[in-house]
Amino acid sequence: MTDHHSPMDIHTLVHRYFRALDVRDFSPGWMRPFVTPDVRLEAPVGVEEGIEAATRLTEEALGRFARTQHMASGLLVDVDGERGTASWNALMTHVYDDDTLFTVGGRCEADLHRTPDGWRFSRLAVRPVWTQGPPPVVPQR
Repeated sequence: MTDHHSPMDIHTLVHRYFRALDVRDFSPGWMRPFVTPDVRLEAPVGVEEGIEAATRLTEEALGRFARTQHMASGLLVDVDGERGTASWNALMTHVYDDDTLFTVGGRCEADLHRTPDGWRFSRLAVRPVWTQGPPPVVPQR
């Protein structure tokens, strides 16, 4: 059993979050184990604050694709008491219904807060460095 105090718990949070995106079990509350209620999500498809808006944006973005695979590497973590930061390289492959690929290479940055239930993202930002393939059509908000 983990005590949720180790920087390794942040590594686990990152990988479980990416896995959750790809498994796509978007049952109610699926994002709660990963983010704080006031999370700020910064993504190429938009910026949202609050767990409900961040959940909606994530589901809407991934819903454009038949399948996805998100991989994290080079994870760097800094912890100072109940707060932390993390950054990592991300390779994000998105597969359209016709099997066309849209691939993004980038970096993710996160601010974290230790809660009684473990580490949670309080801010999560996706910073693309390169893309390959046709990007999705994103409606204007």
